[in-house]
Amino acid sequence: MLRSIIFDMDGVLVDSMPSHADAWIAVSKEVGAEVSRDDVYEVEGANHILGIEWLFEKAGKQVEPHLYEEIKRKKVEYFSANASIAPFDGMFECLRELKQHFSLAVVTGSDRYTVNGIMDDFFPDVFDTIVCGEDVHYGKPYPDPYLKAVELLSIEKSECMVVENAPMGVESAKRAGLFCVGVPTYVPPFKLNAADIVLSDHPSLYEYLEKLTPSGN
Repeated sequence: MLRSIIFDMDGVLVDSMPSHADAWIAVSKEVGAEVSRDDVYEVEGANHILGIEWLFEKAGKQVEPHLYEEIKRKKVEYFSANASIAPFDGMFECLRELKQHFSLAVVTGSDRYTVNGIMDDFFPDVFDTIVCGEDVHYGKPYPDPYLKAVELLSIEKSECMVVENAPMGVESAKRAGLFCVGVPTYVPPFKLNAADIVLSDHPSLYEYLEKLTPSGN
């Protein structure tokens, strides 16, 4: 029986990835890497450690361990100062209905400072559990973030499902042994083929989720 639904944040709950991509692009220039929004969308969901390693790899450089925190700080500062973020139309209403029937969780590669701001602004008191990028050493595409969420929710894997919009996120959920629904917000649908179901857009997601509730049957 389904007891919990776990959501990715960026690209599923809020339309924020263009701002994340621009922040990474700005930071990447400082290390001599040329990256585009599409490049960032390919590794969406990775925590800052994996994101930084990817940037340095693009620049043909190795990461000096003492630089991680400095680069992370610059990325977060740029994002916080320039981000344009809004929840997807209908998301809050959808979550409010789901919360009457399921426990809800968020698993994201974003830092807790950013996540707390978004939750406070758009989804106060909605989620029972939140796993952020710094909560696990190995972020998406490793299974650790979703395994952490299952542990915190105190449920069996068979009792929850994941909603993801990024290839790394889908890989993470499936490696954790979870049922995954894909929504291709920023990438072509075929990039999410590893998901159990790939929907076309957010309206189709709301329709799918509504059918999971007793009132939707």
